[in-house]
Amino acid sequence: MDKAFQGEHLLPGHIGQIFVILSFGAALLSTISYYFATTTADKLDKSWHRMARIGFYANTIAILGVAVCLFYVIYNHYFEYHYAWSYTSRSLPVYYIVSGFWNGQEGGFLLWTFWQAVIGNFLIWKAKSWEKPVMTVISLSQLVLASMLLGIEFFNVRIGSSPFLLLRDAIEAPIFSRPDYLNFIKDGQGMNPLLQNYWMVIHPPTLFLGQALVVVPFAYAIAGLWQKRYKEWVNEAIPYALFGAMVLGTGVIMGSLWAYESLNFGGFWAWDPVENGSIFPWLTLVGGLHVLIVYKNTGHSYFTATFLVLLSFIMVLYSSFLARSGVLGETSVHAFTDLGMFDQLVAYIVIFLFIAVYFLIVRRKELPITKKDEDTYSREFWMFVGAIFLGLSCFHLILVTSIPVWNRMFGTKVAPPTDSVGHYNIVQASFGMVITLLTGFTQFLKYKKTDITRFFITTLLYLAVAVIIAAVIIYATGLYKLQFVFMLVMLGSIYSLLANGKVLADALKGKFKLAGSAVAHIGFALMLVGALIAAGTRGVVSKNDKGSIDIAGFNRDGGVGDARENVMIYKNEPVKMGDYMVTYLGDSLAAPNHYFKVDYKRLDATGKVSEEFTLKPDVLTNPQMGSLPSPSPDTKHFLFHDLYTHITALPVVNEKPADEQADAAHGGENDDKNYDAPVVYEVSMGDTIRFREGYIILKSLNKEAQVQNIPLAANDIAIGAKLVVVSHDKTYEAEPVYMIKNKSVFDFARKVDDAGLKLRLTKIIPDKNKVEITVYQQPENKKPWIVMRALDFPYINFLWAGTVIMIIGFLLSIFRRSKELKTV
Repeated sequence: MDKAFQGEHLLPGHIGQIFVILSFGAALLSTISYYFATTTADKLDKSWHRMARIGFYANTIAILGVAVCLFYVIYNHYFEYHYAWSYTSRSLPVYYIVSGFWNGQEGGFLLWTFWQAVIGNFLIWKAKSWEKPVMTVISLSQLVLASMLLGIEFFNVRIGSSPFLLLRDAIEAPIFSRPDYLNFIKDGQGMNPLLQNYWMVIHPPTLFLGQALVVVPFAYAIAGLWQKRYKEWVNEAIPYALFGAMVLGTGVIMGSLWAYESLNFGGFWAWDPVENGSIFPWLTLVGGLHVLIVYKNTGHSYFTATFLVLLSFIMVLYSSFLARSGVLGETSVHAFTDLGMFDQLVAYIVIFLFIAVYFLIVRRKELPITKKDEDTYSREFWMFVGAIFLGLSCFHLILVTSIPVWNRMFGTKVAPPTDSVGHYNIVQASFGMVITLLTGFTQFLKYKKTDITRFFITTLLYLAVAVIIAAVIIYATGLYKLQFVFMLVMLGSIYSLLANGKVLADALKGKFKLAGSAVAHIGFALMLVGALIAAGTRGVVSKNDKGSIDIAGFNRDGGVGDARENVMIYKNEPVKMGDYMVTYLGDSLAAPNHYFKVDYKRLDATGKVSEEFTLKPDVLTNPQMGSLPSPSPDTKHFLFHDLYTHITALPVVNEKPADEQADAAHGGENDDKNYDAPVVYEVSMGDTIRFREGYIILKSLNKEAQVQNIPLAANDIAIGAKLVVVSHDKTYEAEPVYMIKNKSVFDFARKVDDAGLKLRLTKIIPDKNKVEITVYQQPENKKPWIVMRALDFPYINFLWAGTVIMIIGFLLSIFRRSKELKTV
């Protein structure tokens, strides 16, 4: 415990920082040792190799030590640490505390270097003769990542950002001059409400594993060029490239699932710059993977394969730079702010870009190049063309996404496209159309030489069938209302499904080694089918025929929302939306089960309820972070469509009176202004009182009524009116109380909030055998309400099913290539 500051737990931070420095030193030792182990002329000298392994093992242990210390700090809510204070709070459940581990940049770098350490240890076990050069590259990457966590100053230059930085060192404020400042910091800022989703517990680890895996084929390519083993590295790299593409693609799709379930833009992909950056390396890696297979089978396209593999890891680094450097500014909702590591992030890219370019230039005259061109009707030629289109797709994304980078580099003020989503949709759909057609007809081609007559007959036959099926789907789903390029993408996807379906059928007959690529292509095509129909033909369920909502921000041009797609619903007043009767039933504002309850009923032709379900969309806030309300949708999943609902506006909730009971003792006079003028009724037992939205029945009088915390003496009287309130097919009970205590008269009102009522028993009339009930009713504009938007996403499950099928295809291909590697 620090003598100057009370209550601080400095030991875990000190230990954690020691591990951070140890991880950097060990990575440096491992890098240097692996380099000399690779370049030493004395092959019998194992000392450098032993030292390299010791260094990497020490780096791994140090990384685990950092992780344990950081989690200890977070889990125990030691808010004297800036990281724990910034990203967690006492109210977070354990699983969100775990995700808080990688919520900040430092935790993200730690997760990345952890996965690289795991991969490096696997390679030490499996790489055999490739270990030394491959691990030199991976150790160097570990060294750079370790520097991101150092948080030290070297010649007045700050290197990295430590996860164990103290709050009082991170923020300048008068409170931190007090030794007892922790007495005033009762809780952390907590987690961004949008990140409090189960997908954010598993999406980042998966994505970072995918990014970490991309370094392996890069390392093998560098090792092959360095050691002049130009051909051998290809077979070794293919399984890792497959695994990396599978995991990285899975991580990206998990991100789209999170966006679909948590964000309110009404979709699963918004072409946000950080989203775009996540698929840069996937596109180039998948392209490189296909050309690696071409080279393995034919000896063609060696340079292209090597270039795309090397470029893939550079794209990982560049996408990380975009997300973490602050260069994107306000153009991305996912980007981090700059932690002062801009130069380090650039250096990370430059180091590995220099290594890649250096070896490509130095070895350019020795690279395997075939003098004979590929046959135009060969599979390898069109696989090469497909890889080029994947590269061009990536190039377009980089070009437009990086506009803020170009502006910063060249001092320009180029604006991104006005309709960026429309721009990306059109251009990327064009690439998608070409790629799907290529994944289709290349299945009918052979390596090196193809029977041209048979190829054309088969191709045209399947294309004709695809045209018919696509035409039916386009007409049935309404895709014909969209631009023509989207119809071509649908045609290409159906064609790819048919062609790869034939290959899969052949594989099941005995050519099982072909199954992996066919299944992966089927999954990819099915993803595009689902994405096209769901995004292109989504329907608005919450149509507003009036075209206006009397709330600021709703207009036809956007703002808070398009009034034509949003409906205001008053509590317990059913509203017709498409095939549903929708009722806002109320809310639960108590954490952690915070939600707004919306009931959906589908009526059949006879008016009977054929289906009923309840959705619970939410609006999340974090006052400690000063965050604006963030709508969190809820979705009803059906087999062939999803019904997606989110809140777009809420009334301002007023604070309740401090002493409600005192208010009730005077009939609730303090809040009478929230109701219309009261109406007084004289009623007998069994009589009915009608109000605007239902009726009230006096069932009986309770002569032994009690009011909490008010004891009654022998001469005191308390009578309760047992009332049944029926409103919008819902039944409620209320018991207002009339009391005579110490010869003074009081009455205690009771509210039925769902019906917008306040009820008072204001007089007993013995001679008429009646009582006086005073009814207060909220005016229409005072009733609880929400504004909501409901969308229908048809056939979106094809997108998610296609993802699963594509992953299965990758797994089958990994098993096949790993088996081939063992037989070499």
